[in-house]
Order: sequence, then structure tokens, then C-alpha cells
Amino acid sequence: MKRSKLPHFFLGLAAVLAVAALALLILRPGVPGNFHPVGETPHVNAPPAVPPPDMNAPPADEKPDAGLPPPPIRKPIDKPVVPEDPATALKNLGGGVATDDPADLVKQIAKALEAGDLATLGRLIGKDALDPETVERLKTLTAKGLRLRPQTGVREVGELELNTRSRWALELDDTQPGHDKIFLDLQRDGQKWSVGKITLPPAPGEQIPKMVLTDSLGVADTFLQAILKQNFELARTFVDAVTVSDAKIAGLCILFEEGGYRLRSSKPLRTMFQRPDAVGFLTHVETTDGSQSAQFSLTLTQAPTPANWRVAEINLDQLLADYARRVAGGDVYYSPLVKNPAGGDTLALYFEFDQDAINPRTCRQLEIVSRILMADPGKKLTLSGHTDALGTDDYNHSLSSRRADVVRDFLIRAGVVASQIVTVAKGSSQPRRPNITPTGDDNPEGRRANRRTEIYLDF
Repeated sequence: MKRSKLPHFFLGLAAVLAVAALALLILRPGVPGNFHPVGETPHVNAPPAVPPPDMNAPPADEKPDAGLPPPPIRKPIDKPVVPEDPATALKNLGGGVATDDPADLVKQIAKALEAGDLATLGRLIGKDALDPETVERLKTLTAKGLRLRPQTGVREVGELELNTRSRWALELDDTQPGHDKIFLDLQRDGQKWSVGKITLPPAPGEQIPKMVLTDSLGVADTFLQAILKQNFELARTFVDAVTVSDAKIAGLCILFEEGGYRLRSSKPLRTMFQRPDAVGFLTHVETTDGSQSAQFSLTLTQAPTPANWRVAEINLDQLLADYARRVAGGDVYYSPLVKNPAGGDTLALYFEFDQDAINPRTCRQLEIVSRILMADPGKKLTLSGHTDALGTDDYNHSLSSRRADVVRDFLIRAGVVASQIVTVAKGSSQPRRPNITPTGDDNPEGRRANRRTEIYLDF
């Protein structure tokens, strides 16, 4: 019997329909190129795939349901802030910052110190000035917190070498006197200034930094700071007692106090000359309001054997001239510091004609002298009363005695022990200036300088 071909026909038709259905599923109208056969790579220029529409989404012109909570906003994850490790903040330093303005560089360093910003501090100072010991001390100091004195926290000390090397001081606010400074030595290369050396305060229990004692500029600055603070005893430790008298130190204290002087803010100490065993500085001062300026010179010497520098000479001629012009009415002989006929210097206090009363100016001077005496009860002084030539010898002797006594009484009231004071009356026998002119006429200016009490500091 012959077999029918009909079943084979239906099987073929079913296969064709299945292939067609599969093709329609893959290539849907309106969505060309959505998919590509597995194993094939889409053409590089093919349009991006578009996801099928969400049948549950609202039409484009409708807003989503206001009652639904908004989708969460994903914030970027911040990287944790890792504090700078003090152990590494001062490593890998460069050569430091070089600048046209040394004052600005020092102020930046001061700001970084107060902020404890070791990284900035290291960048500003540079590796050449930061040896390992200094680095460790800086870490310790900044960890405890540093504060600079208001207004005077940044101070120019002076020149180590004319127009080439200078020193600045950062005055700390809460440490002991003498231990309260950070020194920065700046050096100039061309037109740029950078830090060449930093000197930190001594550690607790240590003495004044060695630099202050073995460095001529350090000694000069420390001496002048003591004068500004009316600290006679400290100033005295920095002078050569053979060549600089106690009277000159006290006189300088009086000049600064009564004349209202302070060190000039810019280049207060300028180098005049430098030798291995001697250095000269020109000291620039100004009045507290900055309206007037004056100067005097310091010479420091160092013995041939290893020794500290000492102030060996103080030339006050120009300072006394300015003082006389501003305070003494132009009379250069009306000076608080005079030459002693027996040698050395003497303090002088002046009186009006035929008077034995001290004036306010004299009181300020005696307050300084009284502090010197009260600081050491073993010190003694001699008060010598004088007059001009008018009047009889007996009257002038009595007047000169009263002038010495009134000074003694003031000092005793101030707290000085009476046994520290000796008084003598000289009358008109020792004039400082002529009482008459070369032509025989009266000399009022000369007589004015002779009406005085001189103070001999017998230390």
C-alpha cells in the first residue's frame, strides 16, 4: 500500500511557522536593533539600546503620586580625613621659601607656629635650618600650643651682616623672661631672603640660649631689652665693668624712660664694623609715637680666649643731644649723665635758682635709682650737692647741703635704707660750666648747669 505524504507536509509547515514566530519575536516592529544574536558583536555605529517601556509608569504629562516618598538621594562617600602625622610632617623638606620681603616671611612662620601647622612650617623654613634635634623640639613646642605676644610678637632684632644677614625674634607670650624668644636668622641671596637658622627657647631647666651669650648681636639685643624694661641688674651682666660704669647704665635707663624712647621697628641695630674681637652697632631709637628718632652706638668686644661678648663702650652723644633738644629745652649741658672730674660718669639732678625742691622730672629719675638700690641692699651711693657762684660761700654751702638732703629723703621714702646713702655739700666749689663769660658777663646757661646734685654710684 502506498503511504500518504500528508503528515510530512504538516510537519514541514509547523517547522516553518515556528521559525517565523521566532523571527517575529526577535525583530519586533518599532524596536529595531534592540538585541543582537548571541555571539555576534553589534555594529559600532548602531544606536544605543532602549529599554522596553514600563507599562505601569504614568503618562509623560502626569506627575507621580505625591503621596509616595521621594526616592533616596545617594550622596558621594567622603574620604575620611586623616590627621597629619607629626612624625612625618617635617620630613622631605625643600630648601625653604625665598622672598623679597623678610618681614612677610617671618609673619607667615609665626602664623604657622601658632596654628601648629608643621607642614607649612617646614616648607617655609626648609631643610637646611631644621636639623633633627630642632625638628623634635618644634614638635614638642607646637604640641603644647604657642602664642605670640600681642603687638610685639614679631620683632626685627638687627643685622648680623650689613644688608646680607638679619635676625628676627618671635616673642612668646607665656614663658619666663630670657626664655621667651624664637630667633630666626635670615640670609639674603640676590634679592631674596630665606631662613638660614632657627634658635628655639631652651628646654625647661636650661639656661639662656648659648647664642645670646656667645653672639655679639644676641648680647647687644639682650642688653637693650633689659634697658627698655628698666632692669638695671640684668643689663649690668652684659657689660665690661672696667669700661662701662654703673652710672652710664643707669643714665641710659633714665634716658629711655624720661625721653620716651623705644627701639626702632625697622633695623634697630645696624652693623658699623666687624672684626674677630670687636663689633660696632648703631642703635636706632624713636619716640613712642614714632614722630622723632635718634641714635647711639654700642661697641662689643670678646676676649682672645673663648669668652662671652661684652658691651665695652656706649657712646651717647647723639642721644643726649636729642634728649636735650626735646626735654631740656635745647641745653646740652642740662643732661642726666655727666662726666665725673675724678673719672667716669655721674648722674645729675638739677634745681631752679635758689631752690632745693625736686621737680617731677627729677622724681622720675630718682625712682629708677631707688629701684637699683633696693634690688641690692649692699649697694651704696654718694649724693653731692652743688650751687652756682651767686651768693656767699656760707649760704651756698648750706643750700648745696639741702639739695643733697632732699634727694636722700626722697630715696628713703621710696624704700632705700638710709645706711646706703652718703651726702656731702660742695657749695660752688666744683662748677660744671663757667658762671661768667670770657668777657666777665654773667652766664645764666652755665649757672643753670651748676645748680645740681650729683649721684655717685659706689658699686
